[in-house]
Formats: sequence, C-alpha cells, structure tokens
Amino acid sequence: MGITIALAGNPNCGKTTMFNALTGSNQYVGNWPGVTVEKKHGKLKGHRDVTVTDLPGIYSLSPYTLEEVVARNYLVNDKPDAILNLVDATNIERNLYLTTQLTEMGIPVVIALNMMDLVAKNGDVINVQKLSEAMGCPVVEISALKNRGVLEAAEAAIKLAEANAASHTRHTFCDKVEQALSEIEALTEGRVPERNERWYAVKLFERDAKVLEQLNLGSHAHAVENLIRACEEEMDDDAESIITNERYEYISKVVKSSVKKKRTGMTTSDKIDRIVTNRVLALPLFAVVMFLVYAIAMGGWTISIGTMGTDWANDVLFGDWVPNAVGNFLAAIGCADWLQGLILDGIIAGVGAVLGFVPQMLVLFLLLAVLEDIGYMARVAFIMDRIFRRFGLSGKSFIPMLIATGCGVPGIMASRTIEQDRDRKMTIMTTGFIPCGAKMPIIGLFAGAIFGGSALVAVSAFFIGIAAVVISGIIMKKFKAFAGEPAPFVMELPPYHVPSAGNVLRATWERGWSFIKRAGTIILLSSIILWFLQGYGFVDGVFQAVEDNNNSLLAIVGNAIAWIFAPLGWVGDMAWKATVATITGLIAKEEVVNTFGVLYHFAGELSEEGNEIWPLVAADFSAIAAYSFMIFNLLCAPCFAAMGAIKREMNNTRWTLAAIGYMCLFAYVIAMIVYQIGGLIIGEVAFNVFTVIAALLLIGLIYLVFRKGYQGGGERLRAVDAARAEV
Repeated sequence: MGITIALAGNPNCGKTTMFNALTGSNQYVGNWPGVTVEKKHGKLKGHRDVTVTDLPGIYSLSPYTLEEVVARNYLVNDKPDAILNLVDATNIERNLYLTTQLTEMGIPVVIALNMMDLVAKNGDVINVQKLSEAMGCPVVEISALKNRGVLEAAEAAIKLAEANAASHTRHTFCDKVEQALSEIEALTEGRVPERNERWYAVKLFERDAKVLEQLNLGSHAHAVENLIRACEEEMDDDAESIITNERYEYISKVVKSSVKKKRTGMTTSDKIDRIVTNRVLALPLFAVVMFLVYAIAMGGWTISIGTMGTDWANDVLFGDWVPNAVGNFLAAIGCADWLQGLILDGIIAGVGAVLGFVPQMLVLFLLLAVLEDIGYMARVAFIMDRIFRRFGLSGKSFIPMLIATGCGVPGIMASRTIEQDRDRKMTIMTTGFIPCGAKMPIIGLFAGAIFGGSALVAVSAFFIGIAAVVISGIIMKKFKAFAGEPAPFVMELPPYHVPSAGNVLRATWERGWSFIKRAGTIILLSSIILWFLQGYGFVDGVFQAVEDNNNSLLAIVGNAIAWIFAPLGWVGDMAWKATVATITGLIAKEEVVNTFGVLYHFAGELSEEGNEIWPLVAADFSAIAAYSFMIFNLLCAPCFAAMGAIKREMNNTRWTLAAIGYMCLFAYVIAMIVYQIGGLIIGEVAFNVFTVIAALLLIGLIYLVFRKGYQGGGERLRAVDAARAEV
C-alpha cells in the first residue's frame, strides 16, 4: 500500500527546493480540484510507493486565504500518512507557529530544519533533541539547497507513517484555555473524531464555522457558546487571540530553551536590505534591475540575447529553414495546392509567428528565476506594496504587470503568487491592459503612418495601459466582489543566497514549456481558421478559393459586424478592414499589422511596423480614428494564448468570460470617449447622438471612480466565505 507525505511550510522556507530534491523529475503539476492553487505531487526518489504532495506555502492553517483553505481541507479530508514540516531554521520562531497547528492534526509530523548551514555560519546553535522533545515529533537537520539530509528527513517521515505512531506532546496552554477545551471536548460526547480530537477542540474554541457545522453539536451548541463567551470575558480577549497568544508564548519558551544565538549584529542580508528596501533608493534600483532584465531578454541592444534568438527563430528557422524544408517535401510527394497552403501559410506561418518569441520568453523566465532564487523578487513585492495599496491592489500585483510588458501570458500566470482570491482575480482582469511586446507593432504602425513617428504616441500607449489599471482598480474595489482593503502584506524576506542552477533551470523550463504548449495548441487552431476565412469566399455565387480578400469569408464577417465600431470612428472603406484586423488581433496581436498588409494588397514581406503600407493607412484613417483604433486594440481582450492563461488561472468559465468581457467593454468605452469627445474638440467629429452617449459614459466613469464603495461588514469573513465557495 502506498504512503503519502504532505510537504508543508511557510513561503520562502525552501519548500520548492526541498520538493525538487525529493522527487527530481518524477513530478506532476496541476490545480487543486475547483481552485487555482497549484498542486504538485511526485514520487520520492528510490521509493515508487511513496508520493510527496507539496502543499501551498502558508503561515497558518487558519482559513482566511485560499491557500490556507486548500491546505487545511487536504489535511483534514485526504489525511496523508505523514507531514514533513519544513522550517526555516534562521527564523525558527515565526515558522514554528504553523508547526504547533500541524502537530494538533493527529497526523505524524517530522520537522525538517532547513538552512542549517546558514545557522552554523551565523554561529547559532539549535539543540535538536530539546526541540524534538518540546514539539513531540522527530526533528532532522537539512540544507535543501545543498541537498543535505533531505532524503533522511523523508525516510524519517516514512518510518513514522509505517509505525502509525503519532506521539505528539501537546503543548500546554494557560489553565483557563485548557479547562475550556476539556469541557468542550466533554460536551461533544464523542462527536469529535479521535484522531483529530485536539485540533477540533481548538477550532471549536475559535468558533470555526466549518467545524461547528461538521460536528453538528445540536443541543450542546448553546452550552459551548456560553462556555467560550465566559472564558473570553474572564480573560478579556477573543478566543482566537487567546489561542494565538498562547501559541507564541509556548514557542518563545521552546526557542529560549533550544536555540542559542551567537551573533547579535546585522547579517549580510540585513545590510543588503538597507539599500535594496530603502525608501529612497529602492525604486531607482529596481528600475535599473528591471531595465537590465528587459534589455537582455527583449531589448534592441548588443546584450539582448533574447532578441537575437527570436530574430534568428523568425528570420531563419521559421522564415527560411522550416518553410523551405516542408515546402520541398510537400512538392516532392505531390501534395495538393490547398493542403500546401494550409500547412505553409496557415500552420507554419501562424504557429511559427508565436513560437518565434520562445527565445525571448526563455531568457526572461531564466532571469526572473535567478532573481526569485536569490531572494530579490520578494523584496520587489514589499517595495511596491505601499504604492499599489493606494489603488486597491496588492504589492504582488506589480510583478505580473511587469512581466506582462514582455508577454501577457506569463504575466497572467504570475498572478498565482497573490494569496487573496479577490486580489488575484482583479490582477488577472487588469494585467492585460499593460502593452506587451506583441502590441508594439500596432503602436509603431499608427505612430509612423498617421503621427509622423511621434515618440509621444508610443509613450502615451504605456500611460494609457497604466491608467487603465489604476482606474479599473479603483472602480472594482467599489463593488462587493472586490471590496475591502487588500490583504495585509505579510512576507518573510528570505536571506540572500547564490541561486541553485537546478532550481533556476527547472523553473525556466516549466514556465517555458507551459507557454509553448498553449502557443502550439490555441494558435494552431486559430491559424487554420484564419487561413480558411482569408482564402475562401463566394465569387459569382460560387464558393471557391479567392485571390481578392474583399471576396473572402473574412470580408463578409468584417462587413457584417463593422457597424458595431462605427461610434469609435471606424467608418467608410476602412471600417471592415479595421474590424477584421481587430478580430485577427485576438488570435495574436502581431497579426493586426500583418492583416493590414494582406488587406491593403501588399505583396512583399512586411516589416515589423508595416512602413510599406503607411500611405494607404494614412489615406483611410483620420488622426483621431487611428488613435481610437490603437486604444481599443491595446486595451481590449488579449490574444488567444493569454485568454487561455486567464481561463487556466481563473479556473472558472464565468469569471473568465467576465474578465474578457470587462476588458472589451472598458476598451470600447475609452475608445468611444476619445473619438467622440476628442474629435469634437479638435474639429474632426461633428456633434451627434454618439457624442451625447460618450459624454454620459465619461460622467459615469467619473462617478464610478469617486463614488462611495461597498461598505458591507465582516471583510475577513467575506474572504473566508469566498475561499470556501471556491473550494
């Protein structure tokens, strides 16, 4: 019979490193059923019958964040055979809070003291024997980064699970709490499961709604409530605070008896943080670091190795080698013309356009993985929190938005690091507003064709994206689903250390492969559909392949729905072309410029910014209509690959549709206001009914920004209910 070991610990305690060391390549990644929290499990090296499950990084089992709910439900309902509790030995007092909760679960626990090499380097000493006796479970010294003691800790957990001997020494609460718990246990008359007896008693004392519901106390409920209330009145505090204080008092005694600190001065990490997290220097330093990351991954400089790789992939691999090789092969076997067109112009051209960005993505993921492993990215979230909180966003929201400047897909994926479910949803719904690299050709096309290459137009695109994030954050926080202050930003800043090559490469590959899989599936299907719609249509009532795109199915679709965008200034001969370009932009934003090239009958190879068709674009678009088109395509729903990422991270069809719908609606409203009001001001648009509608929309937008938001009480309980509803 197989054994399951749950790996639990605080964020940044080295849990991921530990999991990778235990399982190697025998890992499987998915989501917990019904929620977006990532689930990892794998087979223990050398033990085919032992499965290691990596629980989300949490500070406690109190069910206030989605991660805590998931971890608690897994331990209570799935009942693993043992818990391997990873503890950061350099910050042992904070980490042991979770340990006190885990040892109450009635499940065998082994404490793995991680970073013991740093403890020794600091001159500190931890008496493992005393710590083990105090906590009532085995304690093993390890260094996950250096792969020392890792398997020994796992073996200890296996041995404990096999023996099924959960010999936990219960820590002693104050007399009043102990008495209350004993009487609560008696009142339940056996309804409390023996294995989790103590844990259920504590949760009853804390008035945990879910536990009260599970136990169904019936006639005893009133007596239990009176007992708890009397205890709170006598101790002049609420039950949860009583438990928390007693935990910390006990932990303080344990640490005092088993840990001896030698060094009292500042550590190396503390000295670095005096600069890195300095109120004045932090942001400029962060800007420099991110500039270097962007320059190396996606810039246009000599050091931009990511761009070099992408240029080679686009120009050589997918621009020459693959098309020529496949074309020659298809010609040699006598493949039908339509099938050759599908494979070369549809599949290879479409999928290759996206896969060409893989080198840039891999370099970006590699650099970010290095920064994460060093410990710097935790500082970034801390730095940005005080700024983002002003707009109702968490400091962790900044990282997804920063990554999205390169590509929206990994940016949306990065939102999973945000603990609070509502903050994570809001970040996903606004990250797509940030102009990504794929949107740059759109900006370049209209800046060059209409605005004489004005740099202000390009810069304004970034400010529009940022403004959309800020405005959306303010508006959303006024509604019940997102109401309340962002979750308190609590994070242990891990000590700086040299990155592990294995961790960095593994993280890079996992993120890169996820991007490649989505690109290769979603883009493949959309490229085939686009090829068919562009290449076929009705000529003289006969359905056939067409040479003139004006006769294609795509043109029919464009003309049929172009009226929707008339209030945005997309009128006349360019209306259906702008509509079709927008539709293809949903497949991949790079397709907008390429579509214009096709629709304006440019036969040669179009440059990235499409300067070959600038005169034709300038003839069709007025300045204000061009700006309206640019704004809509920058703010509306992202490409199919990013939509797929939204679906995966939301893990809920209704929320996915809501996110995409909100982005499209917001983009439409802003584009209409810009065209109708802006055009009226500069004299390009005559006063009409849509001008009135645009003015009303502007007033409505201002009202939503400044109105008083939802004021419902029990913010913390709402977070719990929302998380439980997800699970």
